[in-house]
Amino acid sequence: MSIQKEPLFLEALPVMQQLVDAGYEAYFVGGSVRDMLLHKPISDVDIATSATPKEVKEIFPHTVDVGIEHGTVMVIHHKKGYEVTTFRTEEGYEDFRHPDKVTFVRSLEEDLKRRDFTINALAIGIDDQLMDFFDGIGDLERQCIRCVGDAKERFNEDALRMFRAVRFVGQLGFQVDEETKNAISLLKMNLSVERMKVEFEKMIQSPYRKEALQLFVETGLYQACPLFDGKDKILLKLAEFPLKEMSVLQAWILFVDELNLSDKEVTHLLKSWKSSNEQIRDVLVGYRTYHERKNDEWNFFLAYE
Repeated sequence: MSIQKEPLFLEALPVMQQLVDAGYEAYFVGGSVRDMLLHKPISDVDIATSATPKEVKEIFPHTVDVGIEHGTVMVIHHKKGYEVTTFRTEEGYEDFRHPDKVTFVRSLEEDLKRRDFTINALAIGIDDQLMDFFDGIGDLERQCIRCVGDAKERFNEDALRMFRAVRFVGQLGFQVDEETKNAISLLKMNLSVERMKVEFEKMIQSPYRKEALQLFVETGLYQACPLFDGKDKILLKLAEFPLKEMSVLQAWILFVDELNLSDKEVTHLLKSWKSSNEQIRDVLVGYRTYHERKNDEWNFFLAYE
């Protein structure tokens, strides 16, 4: 497939071309390349380059330093912003999230080595040349989620990657390879609740929710979540619920209903998950309505509530 056929790639090509014309390497990388190869819609594009942030800023007249310490500069082209990130390596992750040291390099392969999964470690140039150092294409064909390199190392670098692996199962319907799955089961380290919540709620809304939640339970990853320990059967029941598409609100209502919680307990659970007051209110209203609907006939007052 040609990047010329994808509107978002086509719009960003002048940025890539300017980098190449200036003597640097430049590639589209990550999820946009994966989704293009899977014939899925592309929501945004990321550009990786051998140019340092200073060199990028010298090439383009309009830039914004959005993450320059990690090598990312936003280039403004025709009033649109494109994130351009320098090839880099990373060392040390004492907080299981942020690298202690970032080193800019000129090698695309070195840059792709630090990425999470092989299917996200793909790059494509303006000449449509696909760069695949870790058999990401093979894993796409096998429908496999596999870490780049050693799975335990990748998860120790950023523990959220364990949740992302499970979320990709839900999003793509792929299977996780055994080494990656075993690493998730072994580690299960704590993360910030806010980051877990984002991934869990994406998981809930994914088209392969059942498979994702089953893996979530099988690996024991759910035990790292606030007040989820011992709730494996409830999560599996949620996985089997006969609703093709499930919203986040519906999921939380069904979950607290299965637990038969009081309003106070619902509030405590959702506060533990750092939910907004608005989300807590919506879940409580929906929970009461759902509970009443199961026990009584539909009436005007329930509809009004």
